[in-house]
Amino acid sequence: MAAINACLQTNHPQHCPMIQLSGHIVDVVAGRIYDGIMTLEDGIIRRIEPAEVVDNQYLVPGLIDAHVHIESSMMLPSEFARLALPHGTVACVSDPHEIANVCGVAGIDYLIDNSKTVPLKFYFGAPSCVPATAFETSGATLDAEAVKSLLQRNDIHYLGEMMNFPGVLYSDEQVLLKLAAAKEAGKPIDGHAPDLSGDDLRTYVNAGIKTDHECMTVNEALEKIALGMHILIREGSAARNFDTLIPLIASNPERIMLCSDDKHPDDLLKNGHINSLVVRALKLGYDPITILRACSLNPIKHYKLDVGLLQPGDKADFLIVDNLQDFRITSTWIEGQKVAEKGQVLFERIQPQPPVNAFEAAPITAADLRVEQTGNLITIIVAEDGQLYTRCEQAEPLVVDNNLVSDTDRDLLKLVVYNRYEPAKPAIGFIKNIGLKRGALVSTVAHDSHNIVAVGTSDELLAAAINRIISSKGGILAMDETEACLLPLPVGGILSDADGHAVAQGYEQADALAKAFGSPLRSPFMTLAFMSLACIPEIKLTDKGLFEIMKLSYTDLQC
Repeated sequence: MAAINACLQTNHPQHCPMIQLSGHIVDVVAGRIYDGIMTLEDGIIRRIEPAEVVDNQYLVPGLIDAHVHIESSMMLPSEFARLALPHGTVACVSDPHEIANVCGVAGIDYLIDNSKTVPLKFYFGAPSCVPATAFETSGATLDAEAVKSLLQRNDIHYLGEMMNFPGVLYSDEQVLLKLAAAKEAGKPIDGHAPDLSGDDLRTYVNAGIKTDHECMTVNEALEKIALGMHILIREGSAARNFDTLIPLIASNPERIMLCSDDKHPDDLLKNGHINSLVVRALKLGYDPITILRACSLNPIKHYKLDVGLLQPGDKADFLIVDNLQDFRITSTWIEGQKVAEKGQVLFERIQPQPPVNAFEAAPITAADLRVEQTGNLITIIVAEDGQLYTRCEQAEPLVVDNNLVSDTDRDLLKLVVYNRYEPAKPAIGFIKNIGLKRGALVSTVAHDSHNIVAVGTSDELLAAAINRIISSKGGILAMDETEACLLPLPVGGILSDADGHAVAQGYEQADALAKAFGSPLRSPFMTLAFMSLACIPEIKLTDKGLFEIMKLSYTDLQC
C-alpha cells in the first residue's frame, strides 16, 4: 500500500508494483460475466486469466458522468473528485461553460489546471455558447475563433452543448463556424434541444449535433434517437428525468448514457453520483451489463475517452463492488491505483491556486427595486419543482403605495436579476412556487451568465441580501431580519475554494434555512439558479428583462 500511495502523491503514472485481483469480472465489451484473476502493472491490465476459485466480489468498469457542469457542485474539480471517487466515478465529461461565461478562457484554464491535481479523469469541452444567448449580459465572450483555438488543444475533447438552437436553425454565422471547427478537429458536438421536433430537429441533427440531455418524455427521446442522436438520461439536483426515460435503456441500449448535468454538493456527498442511478436501474430489473454500458462503454466510444474497460492492455480503471444488486462500492481504481476505499479517498487535499473572478456590481437600495403600477395584471414565472422549464401565468399584483410587492399569501414573490459585470438597473419580475413566507434567497450561481439572482418577501430584505452578496464577491445566501447563512463562492462567484465537505455542509445549511423560510422545493437554490436561463422555455428573467424563449423576445411585466 505504501508503494501505491507513493504513486498517488505524484498524480502521474510511474512504476508501481504488480497487483493481482480476483473476482467475478463484468466484461461490458463481450457482454458476459466470468471468474478470473486480473494482473495490474504500471497502471495497465497486463492479463486476465480465467479461474475456478476467485474472491466473492465483482470487478466492474469505472463509472462515467457523460455530461456535467462541475461548477454546479460549487466545488473545484479537485474537491468534486474527492467526493465523487468513493461513489465509483472515474471520469467526467465536463462542459466548463459556467466559468467561461464569467472569466472566459482564463476560467477554463483554471479548472483544467486544478483538475490535473487529482486522479479522476476530467474531459473538458470547448463551450459553444458564451454568452449563452444575446439576451443576457455575461462576463466574457468566446467567438468562433476562440472556440476553434480551444478545439485545437489536446486537453479539449469536444464542443460543448449547442444551446443556441435558433442559431443552428437560422444559420447564424458564428454558430456555423463553431460547428465547422469541431468537425475539422474531429471532435464530437454536444446538443441542447428541449422540445425541438420535426423539421427543426432534423436541421439541428444534420448540423452534426449528436447528443441531447434535455428530453422530458420518451416520445421526444425516441424521435431524436431515430435521427441518430444519443440520449443522455439526466438526474441532477434540479432536473430529474431518470424515472421517465430509463425504459429507453432496454429498447435502445447503444444510444443511452447517464449524466447528472448539475449536481449540488450536499446531494453528491449524501446521495451519490452515477452509482445511485446504477442502483436504481438494477432495482427496476434492468440487465447489469446494459446499465454499466450506459455509464462506461457508450460514453467512452462516443467521446473517445482514454478510460479502461477491463480488457487486457486497457488502463486499469475499475471498481470493486460486493454484488450486482445493491452495488456497494468497496474501492475505486484509476490507472492501477486504489484511489478510494470504503467511502474515503486515499490522497491528501491540495491547496488550490488563488481564485479568478469578475465582479463589478454596485450596492443597491430598496428604492431601486420599486415597480410602480401601470397595468391591472402582471406576468408571472411559474417554476416547477425538479424541472428547468417554467410556465407563464398572469395575475393581479399586490400593490402597496403604488409599488408592486411580494404577496406571500398567493406565493407571488418579487424576483430580481442584477448585472454584476457592469453598471445597470436591476431587472424585476415575479415568480410563483418558490414558496417563501419570510426572508430572501440570493445567489451568483445563475445560469448561464451568473448575474445576481434574488427572490424575497420584501424589497428591503432583497436589497440587504443582494448587498451582502456583493460585498462577498459572490456566493449563495439565505437571510431574514434575524438570521442568515452565507456560502462564499470566491472563484468566479460560482465556486468555493474550500474543502468539499465544508462546501457541502455550508450549502446544506443555506438550503435548510431556505426551507425553514417556507420553500417546499427539493433544491430551492438550484431552481433559482435556472430562472435567468434564457434558452429553456417558457419564460425567464434575465438582467435585461422578462424574456419569452420561444418568441425570442422580451415581454412587459405589466399589462
